[in-house]
Amino acid sequence: MAKTWAKAPSPCIDVCKFRDRGHCIGCTMTKDEKKRFKRLDGKEEKRAFFLVLIERLEERGRLDYWTRMYRRRCERKERPCVLDKDKMEVGRQARKEAA
Repeated sequence: MAKTWAKAPSPCIDVCKFRDRGHCIGCTMTKDEKKRFKRLDGKEEKRAFFLVLIERLEERGRLDYWTRMYRRRCERKERPCVLDKDKMEVGRQARKEAA
């Protein structure tokens, strides 16, 4: 699982329109967050980043669309997807524990 997180592509889905109070309408990241993702080091940092992003996407009703597009991105880059059912469930459980 650590390799999956380490090789995870950016959550950006190539929409890049910052019309939502400085957040991209595709992935909900800000320009600074997009830059920061490139500097994240290790499984825990990336995992935490994705969990925050997924929560934001859920709040804005964009998670389903983003999930489809991100899976396609992972396939195109031939990388394992962190959204696989078992990994996604780990993320949901971590969010519940944090709440």
